[in-house]
Order: sequence, then C-alpha cells, then structure tokens
Amino acid sequence: MSAEATNPEAHPEVRSELRRRGRTRLDLRRLGRAALLGPTSRDRLPDAIGHVAEAHRAHHPDADLSLLRRAYLLAETSHRGQMRKSGEPYITHPLAVTLILAELGAETTTLTASLLHDTVEDTDVTLDQVREEFGDEVCFIVDGVTKVEKIDYGAAAEPETFRKMLVATGNDVRVMSIKLADRLHNMRTLGVMRPEKQARIAKVTRDVLIPLAERLGVQALKTELEDLVFAILHPEEYETTRALIAAHAGERDPLPAIAESVRTVLRDAGIAAEVQVRPRHFVSVHRISRTRGELRGSDFGRILVLVAENADCYGVLGELHTCFTPVVSEFKDFIAAPKFNLYQSLHTAVATPQGHVAEVIVRTWQMHRVAEAGVVALGNPYATGTAPEAADCDEERVDPTRPGWLSRLLDWQQSAPDPDTFWSVLRAELAQDREITVFRADGGTLGLPAGASCIDAAYAQHGAAAHGCIGARVNGRLTSLSSALADGDTVQLLLAQDATSGPAVEWLDHARTPAARIAISSWLQSHPDRALATTTAARAPLSVIGARGGGGNAVAELPDATVRLAGCCTPVPPDAVAGFLVRGGAVTVHRVQCAAVAQMRAVGRTSVAVHWRATADCRVTLLAESFGRPHLLADLTEAIAREGVEVVSATVEPPVEQRVRHSYTLQLPDATGLPALMRAMRDVPGVYDVRRA
Repeated sequence: MSAEATNPEAHPEVRSELRRRGRTRLDLRRLGRAALLGPTSRDRLPDAIGHVAEAHRAHHPDADLSLLRRAYLLAETSHRGQMRKSGEPYITHPLAVTLILAELGAETTTLTASLLHDTVEDTDVTLDQVREEFGDEVCFIVDGVTKVEKIDYGAAAEPETFRKMLVATGNDVRVMSIKLADRLHNMRTLGVMRPEKQARIAKVTRDVLIPLAERLGVQALKTELEDLVFAILHPEEYETTRALIAAHAGERDPLPAIAESVRTVLRDAGIAAEVQVRPRHFVSVHRISRTRGELRGSDFGRILVLVAENADCYGVLGELHTCFTPVVSEFKDFIAAPKFNLYQSLHTAVATPQGHVAEVIVRTWQMHRVAEAGVVALGNPYATGTAPEAADCDEERVDPTRPGWLSRLLDWQQSAPDPDTFWSVLRAELAQDREITVFRADGGTLGLPAGASCIDAAYAQHGAAAHGCIGARVNGRLTSLSSALADGDTVQLLLAQDATSGPAVEWLDHARTPAARIAISSWLQSHPDRALATTTAARAPLSVIGARGGGGNAVAELPDATVRLAGCCTPVPPDAVAGFLVRGGAVTVHRVQCAAVAQMRAVGRTSVAVHWRATADCRVTLLAESFGRPHLLADLTEAIAREGVEVVSATVEPPVEQRVRHSYTLQLPDATGLPALMRAMRDVPGVYDVRRA
C-alpha cells in the first residue's frame, strides 16, 4: 500500500480538506466595510477578498490570483455607493457569492466571473468592457448570469431570464453554478424583504433552482437552499423539526461511539480512512420523521467514511458487513452505477450489538468533492478545448460535462411557444428526478426521464420525423408506442414510409418528455382535420374465411377422439406437442412451450399422448405486421399463393397508428416450407414482421 494510502494526511485531498476546515467563519459586514475602504496596496490582493484567495488556494495552490485582483477592483469601484436592502454595501454580495464558490473549489475563471456577475446589470460596466479586460470566457459567463431587461419583457422577464441562463449553461455549466451561489446568498439575507416576496422567491427556488442544483450535483448548495426554503414556506413544520433537533442535542448521541468503532475496525484491517459523523440537515430530518415516525438517536446523522482509492471503498464495505450486522435492504452501489448527476458512493446501514442502526456512506476523497460540489468540482471543462465563443455567438460549444437532461432541456425550450408554457413545462421537467438510459438499435444511447415511453424515445431520436412512428421493438419484441421503457432496454423505432403520417391525439396520454408533448401538440394544432380523424371509431376487422380445419395431421392416442390444434400456439410438425382432454371429449394439441400447457396441468386436465402423422402437410397461423398501404392484402395473398400454400382464413384489423395487423391460418403441403413462406411474406413491401401466433 502506498504512503498516501497508509497516511491520510499525505493525500492531497485530505490536506486540502484540513486547510479548508481550519478557517474561521467570515463577518460579511466587516468585509463590506473593508471593501468601501478600497485596496491598501497595489502589489497584493485587497484585504476584503483575502478570505476568497485563501479558500481558492486551498483547492488550487498554484492559482494565479491577478485576475481576481483586477476583477475585485472593477467590481468594488463600479458598485461603490450602492447598498443592499439589508443596509450592507453592495460589494458584500459578489464577495459572498465568490466565497461560496471558492469554498466549493471553483477555478479562477469562475471566481472572476462571479465577482463581476452583477456589474453589467447594475452598473455602467458593459459586456464589451468585460470582454476587453478579462476575455471572451469571463464575458460569456457574466452575460449568461445577467438578467434580461424587465422593460423589454415585462411579466415574462423571469421565465426569459431562466431560458437565457439555461441556454448559456448548455454552453458553459459554470453559468448555473454562479446563479446557484447567487441565489443561496440572497436566500440567506431574505429576511429584510416582505413576506409575500420571500414566499415568491422561495417557490421559484424550490421549483427550479433546487432541482437544478440536484441535477448538477451541487449538494452543498442544494441542502442549504432546501432548509432556507423549508423555513419560509413551511414555518410550523420547520419549527417542529428544529425542536426535534434541539431536543436531540441534549441527549446522548450514539453515532460518535459507532464512528469510533468503525475507526477501530478499519485500523485493525489496515485501511487508512477518515471517519466523520455528518448531521442531517433540517429537510432530511423532516423526511425521516415522516417516514419512520418517532426518531432514534442514530436517525439524526450518518457516518461518512473517506478513503483514498476506489478499491478501498469495497474493502471498507466488506469490513463493515463482517464486523457489524448489515441491513441488506439499505445497500446501494452508486460507484458501479453512478447517479445521473455524477454522484458516486456506497450506501449501507449496519446494526450494532447495542441495537443502534447507523447509515454509512463510503466514498473516496475525489468522490466526496464531486458529491459536495458537483460540476463545480470538475474545474474548467474547456481548458483543453477551443476558446469560448463571444456572448452573442449562436454556435454551440461542445461541453464534456453536459448531462442528458440538460440536452433535453435545450432541445425543447426552443419549441416552447411562449414564456408561460416554458415556465410551467420547465418546472414539470425538473420535478422528474430519476433518469433511465435506453440503447438504440444503431448502438447509440438515449437519456430519458423515468417512466418515458416509446413515444418519448421516438422524438428524442428522430425529432419531427417521429410524427410518422408507427411502432417499436423493445428488446427484440414488437410493442406499442405507449409502452413504458425501463433502464437498459434496447429500442428500435419503426417509421412509416408515408411522409404525411402524423401522431394520434392519444399519444399525449403517453408522452412524458416536454419535447414530445410540445411537438405532438404543435402538429395536432396545425392539422385539426387529421387530429379529428384519429378520434373516429375503429372499423370492424375484415375477415376472409375458408374451409374450417380440425386437427391437421396430429393424432391422439385416444380412440374416436376429435383432435384440434390450439389456436394460441398453432403447432406444426416437427414441434414437440402435448394433448389435453377438454369438454365434449375433444383433444386440444399445444406446443409444449405454450403457456396454456402449465394452466391445463394446474387445473387437472387429463393429459393425452399425441404424435404427428407421417404425412408432411400441416396447418399453421401466422401474424403479419405491416405499414398501411393500398393493395397490401392482395400482395400478401399473392406471395402466399406463390409458395403453394392454401389460405384457410384471414383477418385484417383496421389500421392503428398507421400500422396494420394480419392473421392468416394456412394449410401447408409440407411443414419444411414454413421458413421459406415466412421469408416470402416479410419480403412484401411494407411488411416488417411475420411470426407464428
């Protein structure tokens, strides 16, 4: 084992964490007074952002702080004389936002843009000045965070501001990290505003910004935002939870003793690790109390184990499950299968001999950074790429950190017809907090929200061309477009050849993604006559009936018994078959793999031995799936006739979603010709599947 693994303090992540924990909390009022006094020396950073520099150097020891110095000077001079509603100098706000990001480990460019994020909106500084002084990258981020003018957008200013920020976030995820830190500081100082305005800001934070923080993995910001929103929107429940936590503080907490036992176990096993007790935040305690009722002492926190390497995580897990009693239902492996927001950890729960149950989280130091800071911990994702575009450039930048949900947001927001629709759909989209990945037939993948259907997959893959989708195969089996998809499914979408095909009104009942719903609604509104046609009653099936058949060449070893081939599985030679005596003394013949065989045996039907005659002819029922087109029935019948096969009966169902289903009962002169017959039917234009019933 390496020296870093045996000595936790030798690991760079540990050293960074220890340096960070050694700093005292800051007095932002004192920083504001220092900001108004200005810098004391041209050669060093002003005292007002000394704490920002210290926090930044803890994560980035070699950072060049000259950009921060210049950004602070510009922000301080441009905001000089402005005051916040709390009475503090305005410069305390960008300083506090920048400090939040510095504590999370943001790189220098993000901190520079954070210091300047309100200058273009609230002062005479222009984007051109920011670009000239700090470059295109800082300018792009500052412009992405800047609100749109209310004078131009009126009541739509807030939705359009978020739309603008989302588009900018698609090009640079650091835009949203600054917005989240900005909202956190505003929520911390919200007490000076009127209660109705506090509630309005808290609701937007709850509906939009907290889900965005969750999806970007910035748990440190998300948990504090949740608590602040909880206190404003649910004051009575907040006070009850606060009283629970206060009462627990006066009791004996079992978690420190359990943590010490864990340290001893890991020390004896030779695994270098830091073990901490992590108190739950208010919202987490509230959720646990609603789920479990009366809380135990160990419910108020969790044990966090930090190690150096991925392999050590599983070593810790093995020791915990060996030396304590594991609660198997609580185990989750987010290392092998990370969450869609970059989160990785092992979750488990163990019971001690004293009867306490403690939840344990195991992760590496790097996983811990990402779990707390999310995309902020990734640094500058564009450091090795091309230079960022100017703020007014329409060309999209390639972002290696862009998750699938963000790509979906960027896709559908362009189609949102008005700000109200965008705002309501955005909140509905962010409320879906789980994501699945499905595989396309061509080997690609699609990221979809949990509960998405084949319709959602069609629009995610094909865009407007999905209007002509008529069906899908999921894991190789033909299914309807309304079928819900599961994580890991393989989906092949079937598109109609008719360019005029369109979606049915019923698709809206099964579409979960905003992109699909907006596209379907737009098409139906532009084709009102076609939309009405899809709601008309279905026609009765068309049937062609020939001579009725019986048991074909199946023979039952029961004298004078009538033999019938089961329609559910249509056995043909040389299928392995089973026979059962049914009402009227008849024998029904099934393939042995047929589900009806088990049902017959379960209800005690008498089994009868059956076999095939030496003759080669047989009867079989085939199902054909096809696109709707003229002369299809005639072409299929001709293909069957060319194979020398007799049609006993045929049924053609009315088209559904441009898809037609045919059922043929056929008399074959030779069972060996069945594969060739099915190939001939599949070769008919428009037919995409032929299978036995």
